[in-house]
Amino acid sequence: MAHDTSKPSSTKHSIDNLKTSGFERRMSIAKTSLNIGRRWAGNSVSGMFLNKEARTARNQAFMETQANYLATELGKLKGSVVKIGQMLAIYGEHILPPEITRALQTLNDDTATLSWPTIEQTLHTLLGDKISELAIDPTPIGTASLAQVHRATVIATGEQVVLKVQYPGVADAINSDLALFKQLLKVSNIVPQTRALDAWFEEIRDLLHHEVDYEAEAATTERFYERLKDDPRYIVPKINRTYSKKRLLCMSYEPGITVVSTSLQQLSHQRRNAIGQAAIEIMMKEIFVWGEMQTDPNFGNYLVRVSENEDDIDKLVLLDFGAIRQFDNHLLSIAHGLLKAGYHHDHQSMMRAMTGYDFFDSMSQKVRSDIAALFLLATEPFSNPATNPDILAECLDADSRYIWANSKLHSRLSSKASRAMQSFEFNLPPKEFMFISRKFIGAYTFLTVLDAYTDSDKLVRPYL
Repeated sequence: MAHDTSKPSSTKHSIDNLKTSGFERRMSIAKTSLNIGRRWAGNSVSGMFLNKEARTARNQAFMETQANYLATELGKLKGSVVKIGQMLAIYGEHILPPEITRALQTLNDDTATLSWPTIEQTLHTLLGDKISELAIDPTPIGTASLAQVHRATVIATGEQVVLKVQYPGVADAINSDLALFKQLLKVSNIVPQTRALDAWFEEIRDLLHHEVDYEAEAATTERFYERLKDDPRYIVPKINRTYSKKRLLCMSYEPGITVVSTSLQQLSHQRRNAIGQAAIEIMMKEIFVWGEMQTDPNFGNYLVRVSENEDDIDKLVLLDFGAIRQFDNHLLSIAHGLLKAGYHHDHQSMMRAMTGYDFFDSMSQKVRSDIAALFLLATEPFSNPATNPDILAECLDADSRYIWANSKLHSRLSSKASRAMQSFEFNLPPKEFMFISRKFIGAYTFLTVLDAYTDSDKLVRPYL
């Protein structure tokens, strides 16, 4: 939920309340599913007399239209329904039609704000008399599907803080929203009902319940604060426990600019490289040192504090520790082996590193070999250029640093993965691996936008 503090707050449309009651949300989703179902039936009847090719083209176009309609209607509800759609877009590409994934990717948090009187009433309920100790700006500096953020001052001390205020009722609506969302997909026939889909809904349920627990997020933020407080490259907000509750998070105000800010692009290449290196290093520590990772690859989880002095360090502001996922030691040892094999660009080592995990062990030798080749490509930015002859010349600078923006790595991986999946029996990967892969894709996008070059030796050698 980042906010570019170099720009004035935007004036968004404000609403007085959310449809958080079960009845209102059921009616909205029931209306959506009824309309989709009616249109689906009409499309089926009208396409009966078309040939196969024409019917396929018609159905694809119809699916695109229906998916966009679905995303539009969901976006009106805010709350966990929007978050469910966003999570399915991020993690469900293996179980959803591409038309649905593309449409769900349009769901965003930059929607109408909840009016100040409603937020103020919520704060009164949560803080009681303590609200008088704060001077709160009624204009939010950030909005999301589950909460919005207001800047405030602790009157007694002058401390600048932000209040992340959860929308009233959204936590209680999670289970019913999940059931309604799943029913919508079932009634509309947009997505086949499979065990994989059931498993993902259960995973999303757990993630959402964790994300609306701000006491847990406060504790996680404090852990990351302690880990990084002595590294001048990072800023983690400091939690203010006096004004934090289960549905309210108070933390220090940390200004910065967004990753896509034009002023960031105007920094020297050397400075952007340093920011990119810091961003990818924190991901490596999450996976290989701390065993817990921010699984949401959204740009909104970062700001950059640009130094006024060319010689000082630009700082990466890390925000939003709600979507944290913890990994067990067995999985981390597998991931460590994959990274080491990738660094040496060794196909046989990669296949050996895949041993010991049910998903890999159940594969035939041919499938394992194909997956190993896919992993070698995925780990290209972390490989030693001296031992990886497959790195394209335009992907390395004169100092053998990896040029993310030239790599087209995401499209190359997608193409290779699509061809591989067509050639063998492919099962849905474990959710944990999909979280990690999505994190890497988020890092790829971040470094591509930043046009940063990174040094694989500095990234990987500490973990070999």
